[in-house]
Amino acid sequence: MTKRFYWMACALLASVPTVALAQQKLSNPLGEGATIETVIARVIKALLGLSGTAALLMFVWGGFLWLTSRGETTQINKGKDTLKWAVFGLAMIFFAYVLVQAVITALTEGTALETPKE
Repeated sequence: MTKRFYWMACALLASVPTVALAQQKLSNPLGEGATIETVIARVIKALLGLSGTAALLMFVWGGFLWLTSRGETTQINKGKDTLKWAVFGLAMIFFAYVLVQAVITALTEGTALETPKE
């Protein structure tokens, strides 16, 4: 009898927040009028932002390796290579952002490049 009462009390307490939330109107987390293009654009921009953060961390790691090398040539070269590849990665992120922006503009506005008006 006590186990049954315990489980019924748990089920009742677990359903209380659900009943309370059922009275509220849920809003669209993507925003009003969100299309598939805007959702994809937001996801790609977020991924590009995260990759920029990773490039920043690689700069810090390369500098740390170089700073703590104590004059060892292999550690200095490892730090320099890390910094070099971080710069290369950051350049690739920049060019990817420009390319994605052009594609998104082409999809949403119908033109990739604005033609000069004479």
